[in-house]
Amino acid sequence: MAHNAKYDLTVLRRHGLDVTGPIDDTLLMAWLLDPSSRSLGLKALANDLLDWPMTELSELIGSGRKQITIDQVPIAQVGAYCGADVDVTLHLFDLLAPRLAAAGLLSLYHEIERPLLPILTDMEMAGVLLDSTFLGEMSVTFTKRLAEIDAELVSVVGHPFNLRSTQQLSQVLFDEMKLPTRGLKKTASGHYSTAADVLDGLAAAGDELNTSQQRGLMLILEHRQLEKLRGTYIDALPQLVNPDTGRIHTSFSQTGAVTGRLSSSNPNLQNIPIRTEIGREIRRAIVAPPGWTLISADYSQVELRVLAHIAHEELLIEAFANDQDIHAVTASKLFGVPLETVTKQQRGLGKTINFATIYGVSAFGLSSRTELTQQQAKQFLDQYFQTYPRIRDYIEVTLQQARELGYVQTLLGRKRFFPELKSRALPVNQRMAVERAAINAPIQGTAADIMKIAMIRLHQALIDGGFQTRMLLQVHDELVLEAPPDELEPVTNVIRTTMESAYVLDAPLKVDVEVGPNWRDLESL
Repeated sequence: MAHNAKYDLTVLRRHGLDVTGPIDDTLLMAWLLDPSSRSLGLKALANDLLDWPMTELSELIGSGRKQITIDQVPIAQVGAYCGADVDVTLHLFDLLAPRLAAAGLLSLYHEIERPLLPILTDMEMAGVLLDSTFLGEMSVTFTKRLAEIDAELVSVVGHPFNLRSTQQLSQVLFDEMKLPTRGLKKTASGHYSTAADVLDGLAAAGDELNTSQQRGLMLILEHRQLEKLRGTYIDALPQLVNPDTGRIHTSFSQTGAVTGRLSSSNPNLQNIPIRTEIGREIRRAIVAPPGWTLISADYSQVELRVLAHIAHEELLIEAFANDQDIHAVTASKLFGVPLETVTKQQRGLGKTINFATIYGVSAFGLSSRTELTQQQAKQFLDQYFQTYPRIRDYIEVTLQQARELGYVQTLLGRKRFFPELKSRALPVNQRMAVERAAINAPIQGTAADIMKIAMIRLHQALIDGGFQTRMLLQVHDELVLEAPPDELEPVTNVIRTTMESAYVLDAPLKVDVEVGPNWRDLESL
């Protein structure tokens, strides 16, 4: 038993002590009961749940320049401090276990969250291999391009300025370049905001801008993107390579997202952009060891499959069962054309509306994501719900449950709480945002549960099969593994079979498997 057991397991493993068997974790237990809480530390829980004030570590070792290491503290003080941690953890377990049972969350804890602990420890210990030389070359290229952008901006604006200064940037954009300010708010400093969403919105309204304005804005957006990626990944990742292992060891958190999804930090490898060429280039730096191969196993449209199952929407279920292009199917229904004649543009709109439904997007939200007017967006949504009426039923029933019970839940029983929906004083915009989250929570949460089940079963299948192949990363709906050459064919069959059978849906799960020497250059199997 421990609080934040994965940390303890990792420290012990690094010192040659491999702890096996089920390990209860009061951190996970508290999180399942209140997934939106940001006060899950042992001392915070002791204070909030047990009315037990605990000694802070800083009281033992100090802080700032006067801080000492724990081995310099008298052993009696350290013993008392550690003993209190153990005592509180035991008290928390006795308190939280009955609450989990009463909330119907005990099976979720025992069957998914607790068994995942040692698997995440294995993945963190394994780490990923990085091609630092490749990133070094990227850094040189980025630095050169950033200098070119600086020079081009001077040409466009007429003088140099500090791009990192929001005030200078605002002055250049809105006072000198005269970009439209309609609907924009000023910051506390009296300048118009230069936040990313503001500049993206201006870029989307390209017809309102002259050639010089468009060019300047595009250069600024490119500069921001390149500088962010260089600082976050290209220059930062080589600094995080462990000198003992030669690999990067990200940290996975089970409690970092209210939906149940895993999160990654130090570094966050889940946020490397995949839809841009630059993001894919960064993925090229994650490589397999010499002679080995990276395997990517990605659930195909898992959230739409979950939606089809939960809503019992027969048309969607049938399309998935027949392995049809679900976005083309939706476009065919919306535009009233045969499936085989759906155009790329029509399919794109079908895809946008499919995913807009998952996230509870309104007609206004859909129009802002497309070239549709708000009236056209409403017509398409109305037609969508006429085509898939049980999805509208799902939305209505889910919102009713959220309002009456204060929570919604996944197929596996994971709960997400929305007590604010019971308040009549909640502003309209906030209420709509909370309702969108409530609509999405059972879908995204179930997809997260399915991924965790797949990870648990696949970990055991690799052990049972005597494979050297091991899991390295979990990124949204994707697992990344590395395999020796002689295992590639049999292990990919195990991966696909295990993941596709992790949970039985009416719209069957499908996994796309790709292999390659790095995370960018992958080919389908």
